[in-house]
Amino acid sequence: MLKQRVITAIVLVIVFLSCLFVLPPVAFQGFVLLMFAIAAWEFSLLAGLQQPVVRITFSALLTLSVAATGYFLPLIGQGAVKTFFSAAALWWALALLWVQGYPSSVLFWRSILARVIMGFLTLVPAGVGVLMLHSADNGQWLVLALLALVAAADTGAYFSGKALGRRKLAPNVSPGKSWEGVMGGLIFVACLALAYSSWVGNHWYLGLAIALPAAAVSVLGDLFESMLKRHCGVKDSGVILPGHGGVLDRIDGVTAAAPVFVLALLATGWAL
Repeated sequence: MLKQRVITAIVLVIVFLSCLFVLPPVAFQGFVLLMFAIAAWEFSLLAGLQQPVVRITFSALLTLSVAATGYFLPLIGQGAVKTFFSAAALWWALALLWVQGYPSSVLFWRSILARVIMGFLTLVPAGVGVLMLHSADNGQWLVLALLALVAAADTGAYFSGKALGRRKLAPNVSPGKSWEGVMGGLIFVACLALAYSSWVGNHWYLGLAIALPAAAVSVLGDLFESMLKRHCGVKDSGVILPGHGGVLDRIDGVTAAAPVFVLALLATGWAL
């Protein structure tokens, strides 16, 4: 199983980096939309949709929403961009309350309609965030930075949690996660952010202001998907990635981190 996970991870990294740095911008944006279409298809099952036609319709509408919003939102102006991603951040604040309150919180979102709306609130801002990052100056590196800090937070949390984990983070949702793991992940991200800021000559606090909020909320993205999977009684969102489950399983942290990352870049003066 471990060997399969490692091989799949290596292939994923090679494919993603190739698409990011080799494909022309339009082709990479198409790749992003494809990934979110697959993630939407997987989320449709967590939302309680069963019929293939209904699931395809959900996936198509969500992907179209990502594409349309990603194209028109920047044309409206930066004020609209800030409002959109601020609203996305508020959604994740609500999601945090539901994760903390699980399983009692099921009363608020158990209906299929509620979970369909949750799918749009979760995936659309994330997809739009990735598209907007890619279209910015040095956009390829901004996308890579987003994924790198999510991966760093996850990696740091795994190893520190294994070594030091005592206090459970959300035992009703994901019993394996601990507060010590989260802190270890954030410390790892902070070290990387400080090293990068020093390397490029930026103020040290800018790197922390951009990286730490996104890294912290990426944990919530993971927990939120875990909550839905636990409610549905499934281990993975899909089976498309051997040893890793589905695409949604791989981008759950990104779904929460992307809107916050964009907001942090805007707040610190980066142009998008």
